[in-house]
Amino acid sequence: MNDLTVIEKKMARLLQQDMDVSSFPFEAIGKCCDMTGIEALNVLKKMMRKGFIRRFGALLRHQKAGYTNNALVLWAIPRNKIESIAKIFIASSSVSHCYERNPAFEHQYNLFTMFHSPDDDIAALIKKMAEKAGIKDYLILGSVEEFKKTSPEYFS
Repeated sequence: MNDLTVIEKKMARLLQQDMDVSSFPFEAIGKCCDMTGIEALNVLKKMMRKGFIRRFGALLRHQKAGYTNNALVLWAIPRNKIESIAKIFIASSSVSHCYERNPAFEHQYNLFTMFHSPDDDIAALIKKMAEKAGIKDYLILGSVEEFKKTSPEYFS
């Protein structure tokens, strides 16, 4: 952490907190650091290049957004079709996560997706997606309870 400048440390503290939904989200961070939003974004990019930040993204609180039914779906996909089938899944607005698991769970389920639905019939949505992808072997792990989501804080 000693390689971070004072301004980078200040930005890191701000970036690990929730950000307001805005057309110009870095303006507020820049203002707190006595710089423009563009300058703040450039500092963020620099921190990513230096390896201090690996990933930067939004966390959707799906239940607050009206998606009350959720399921993790494990798919058994032939190795040579992973990429093409993953593209089908990620094109769906119902899928928030899609990733390959290697080694495969139970030696067969190698693609995981997270489905969200505003209604109770998420199984029908998943079945429709399975038919579209031509996949018959999958497991649905429905959400039973959501625990409080918090992001880790590295700077206090």
